[in-house]
Amino acid sequence: MKSSKDITKSQLRQFAQEYHKNPLWRAMTNVLAKTSAADIAYVNSRGAAIQPVFSVDIPTMKAVDQQSSGRCWIFAGLNLLRERIGKKFHIQEFEFSQSYVAFWDRLEKINYFLEAMMTLADRPVDDREVQWLLQQGIQDGGQWDMFVNIVRKYGLVPKYAMPETWQSSNTKPMNRLTNTKLRQYAAILRRMAAEGKDQDALQREKNRMLSEMYGFLCCCYGEPPERFDFEYADQNKEYKKKRDLSPDVFYQEYVGDILEEYVSIIHTPTGDKPFGHSYTVSWLGNTLDGNIVRYLNVEMRRFKEMVVKQLTDGETVWFGCDCVQDDEQAVGVWDDRLHDYKTAFGMDFSLTKEERLDLRESAVAHAMVLTGVNLADGKPDKWKVENSWGENSGHKGYYVMTDSWFDEYVYQAVVQREYLSAQEIAAYEEEPKILSPWDPMGTLA
Repeated sequence: MKSSKDITKSQLRQFAQEYHKNPLWRAMTNVLAKTSAADIAYVNSRGAAIQPVFSVDIPTMKAVDQQSSGRCWIFAGLNLLRERIGKKFHIQEFEFSQSYVAFWDRLEKINYFLEAMMTLADRPVDDREVQWLLQQGIQDGGQWDMFVNIVRKYGLVPKYAMPETWQSSNTKPMNRLTNTKLRQYAAILRRMAAEGKDQDALQREKNRMLSEMYGFLCCCYGEPPERFDFEYADQNKEYKKKRDLSPDVFYQEYVGDILEEYVSIIHTPTGDKPFGHSYTVSWLGNTLDGNIVRYLNVEMRRFKEMVVKQLTDGETVWFGCDCVQDDEQAVGVWDDRLHDYKTAFGMDFSLTKEERLDLRESAVAHAMVLTGVNLADGKPDKWKVENSWGENSGHKGYYVMTDSWFDEYVYQAVVQREYLSAQEIAAYEEEPKILSPWDPMGTLA
């Protein structure tokens, strides 16, 4: 006899009867056969009403394109820094090499992974943390503090000094091969540890692995330059050239070592993360000798105050959000009222921000740059976003984000320390609570 928990035939007959009695569902069955649900639920009046005009609009360079890669966090970080180059040297268009940063990030992540495998070698292979690390491998994505670590350790170069390759712009095949190799390395290191090999032997083997992967990365990206010339023409068409620069000198002299002045704030209204405290995530990072990933959780009102202040002072803002929610690339809009699925299906799909995080409906998925905001009676009602999906999406690569969407799906921003109170600085610098590797704040932009 079947349990009452099973779906019964009488229930199925009842479900079918209810479906046939519902004219909306019958109509939607026909419509959805050849149309996407998002298009059916699209609220045209909302998309048309959200115009790309802002009371605070920072002039910025043309949009760039990360292509088929997950390097948005790198593109966003470099987009923020390139504006300093533009203002300082009166350059209208400029790009740093995203491949250069990605190369060193990937090598550092490989080392980070191998060290983790050695640290956890005494645990069973089905240990949850070991399984998490093996499953994740290394990815294109990253976090603000990881960007800081790479730039401060390796410097920067112009894009022409290390241009894109097919692999750097189309990373899926390279990622698959890299992670297959890393799991092979994990098996070797775990076997050596089980055989009683000492740490010196494990380190020697790890260094051999790093050398092999360095060569593999050079094949995929090209070899990172040690010296280069900086050539540019300013807005008056005057040609200038600085010869024989190293990446770290270029960063220090032409950008300035300003990255330590930034603080990563988050808004995550979940019960396990009280506001006014700092957090980090276990096994999330790239360099072993750099900063840990650290966040200060603040209420949304305070979050916006700091972001608006930085924008009104003329500086753009790196931020992280869940970009797959209620977006429309064709019109360049993110708006939480852009789709009316409740009317389309007669069903309520709503969750609170806390529920979306706790139930894994949402997390940080993409990093971009805020370059403007529209203030109505002193409060934001829409935001200007510089994306990294090229000039053929949105408004020549720029998007409009409504303030209500910001409330629901923006989770992180990077602001200068001067906008934090003394109490907030103290909270940021306190010993952070360590979150599990699978916490939603541990996702990579």
